[in-house]
Amino acid sequence: MKITRIRLYKTKLPYVDGSYAWGAGNAISIATASVIVVDTNAGVQGCGEFTPCGENYMVAHSEGVEAFARLAAPHLLGEDPRQVARMERLMDHIVQGHGYAKAPFDAAFWDILGKATSQPVWMLMGGKLTHGAPMYRVAPQRSRDETIAEMERHRAAGYRQFQIKVGADWATDIERIRATVPLLKPGEKAMADANQGWRVDNAIRVARATRDLDFILEQPCKTYEECQQVRRVANQPMKLDECVTDLRMAQRIVADHGAEMCCLKISNLGGLSKARRVRDFLVENRIPVVSEDTWGGEITTAAVAHFAASTPEEYLINSTDLMNYNTRPTGIGGPTTKDGKLYATDTPGLGVTPDFKALGEPVATWGDAT
Repeated sequence: MKITRIRLYKTKLPYVDGSYAWGAGNAISIATASVIVVDTNAGVQGCGEFTPCGENYMVAHSEGVEAFARLAAPHLLGEDPRQVARMERLMDHIVQGHGYAKAPFDAAFWDILGKATSQPVWMLMGGKLTHGAPMYRVAPQRSRDETIAEMERHRAAGYRQFQIKVGADWATDIERIRATVPLLKPGEKAMADANQGWRVDNAIRVARATRDLDFILEQPCKTYEECQQVRRVANQPMKLDECVTDLRMAQRIVADHGAEMCCLKISNLGGLSKARRVRDFLVENRIPVVSEDTWGGEITTAAVAHFAASTPEEYLINSTDLMNYNTRPTGIGGPTTKDGKLYATDTPGLGVTPDFKALGEPVATWGDAT
C-alpha cells in the first residue's frame, strides 16, 4: 500500500455558545480546523484534524499544518502509511518539533492502519480498557449566575464533571470557585482551570482562599516550575495540562511527584503515537490522565475517543466531546455520547469520514488519486 494523494482542508468552527472565554483575557468565538486526508493506491483513505483553541494557543497555530504539509507531503507520497512508527520517524526527520502540525497526519495513518486490518484504532492501541469515557464540560468565564445556569444545563444533559474557567482576575476567580464548587452533587467533580493565567503569588492567594473546598486545581501558572511553587502550599490536587508536552516532561513529573493527574492533549504531544507512549508511562507510574485535545470537530473527537477507550478505566479521569462545542462539523460519523460518557466506534480505523460538504474545496493537494 502506498500514499498517492494528500489533501489539506480548512474550515471555521463557530463555538455553540457564542464566546468562549478562558485564561488571562483569552476568548474565541470561531476556531480554525485543519483537516488532512490521505489516499492510497489500495483505495483506503485516512483522515486527521488539528484545531487550536485560538491562534497561537500553546505555540500552535492553524497555519502550522499547512506549512508542515508543504514541506513533508512530497516526501510522504509513495510511503506505506500502515507503518505508523516509520511514518512518525520520517516526519520527525523532515521537521524537528512542531508536533501539533504532524498530529493530523499521524491520526490519518492510524486510521488507514485500522481500516487495512479491519480493526478500530482502540484495538491497535492496546484494546478496550474503558467502555464509555466519563466526560467533563467547560463553563467558560461568565458571570456567577450564568455559570451556575450553564452547569445546570450540562448536568441535565448527563455531565457529572465540570471545568470552571478561571485565570483572569484572581479575586473574582476566588468568588467564582466559592460560588460554584459547593453546588456539586454527590459523585460530581470540578476543575478550576486557569490555563496558565495566574502569577504565582495570585495563584497562591486563590489556593489559600479556597483550601476548604474539594476541587482540582488545573495549570494555575505558565511554567512547570511556577506550578510547583503553588503546589507546595495548595491543599487541592493539581492537574497539569499545557506544560505536559512530551515524554521527558512526563518523566520529570513522575520523578518530582509534580502532579496528581495530567491532561494529555493529543496534538500538544505530537499525535496519537507519541501521546500513547506518554500515557502508558504515566499510567505505569500510577498517575491518572485526561484524554482530550486543543479543540476540534468530529475527526479530532474520534481520535480522543479511541485514545480514551484504550486507557485503563481506573486511570482515566475524563474526556470530552469536542465535536459538540461547535455548530459546524468536520466529519461524518465518529464517537457517540450517552449519559455523560463518550463512546468510540467499533468500526475499523477512527470510524469517522471527512464531511467534504462542510470542508469545501481543499486548500492544497499533493499527488493524485490514482
